[in-house]
Amino acid sequence: MSRIVLSRVGPMTTIQDTGRPGLFAHGIGGSGPMDRAGYVLAGDVTAQACGAAIEIGPLGLDFTYYGAPLLFGAAGGEFSLTVNGSHLPWPTKVVLTDNTEISIKTGPQGNYAYLRFASQIGVPLVLGSRSTNATVGLGGLDGRTLRAGDDLELVPLNELGDEFENSRPQPVQPGAPIRFIWGIHAELFTAQARAAFISSEFRVSARMDRMGVKLQDTNSVFADAKLLNLVSDAVVPGDIQILGDGTPIVLMRDCQPTGGYPRIGTIIDADLDRFAQIRPGKMVSFSPVTVAHAHRISKWQP
Repeated sequence: MSRIVLSRVGPMTTIQDTGRPGLFAHGIGGSGPMDRAGYVLAGDVTAQACGAAIEIGPLGLDFTYYGAPLLFGAAGGEFSLTVNGSHLPWPTKVVLTDNTEISIKTGPQGNYAYLRFASQIGVPLVLGSRSTNATVGLGGLDGRTLRAGDDLELVPLNELGDEFENSRPQPVQPGAPIRFIWGIHAELFTAQARAAFISSEFRVSARMDRMGVKLQDTNSVFADAKLLNLVSDAVVPGDIQILGDGTPIVLMRDCQPTGGYPRIGTIIDADLDRFAQIRPGKMVSFSPVTVAHAHRISKWQP
């Protein structure tokens, strides 16, 4: 039996596959990788079919592999990888042999990295997915984040690739604004506030997880905003909510299905991965596009 034993695990490390699309109307979030492009690339570099991923948080993880030779791929962000103490490039593929020690640590950029094995992580399917939503205790390993001491069995694959394996991201200029479409509540904000929103920079705060990322409104764009509490209605990942105190928060893959704050906009599907990888302390700006434009550049269409 092949397995890995985790000896050091950073926060926000979970098991993820392509998630549970189509269940949001029933109150079940989609989950899945925060950076789908990184998830796909971690499988691509192996040139083999791969199973679910370990989505590694910004502080990395260490593990020891036990078993017959097995290939894995690592990608997403730019992290530091060592195999038995020797540094390897990133992204990369590695052939694991019995007692191989792997260490992945913070590198130049990115919040999330992905490990995908040419086998399946031995956790059960829950509602058609192995993805973890630790907020509600669903999926993955006992519905929780991974921790030191976890012993994960790796079993033979019995299915083919994932539903967005054949999709590829379109290149975007590094540091380019995050593109969004105006939200259904945009008109609740003054024309001056909307103009300031797209002409200002916001700082990514350390208050982030798989549910959402809070931004620091360094230019006080929303300091004087009114009527920031609404009757709850449906929300989706990528929505930019403005909280009651004027704090912007971007909803992410494990967000709740409803919310009671106005949404000034929604980050387009093609840019949500890129936003997820922006580290705390970095500045981000937003640029509006039309729905038609967002559909044309959607990266998750084959």
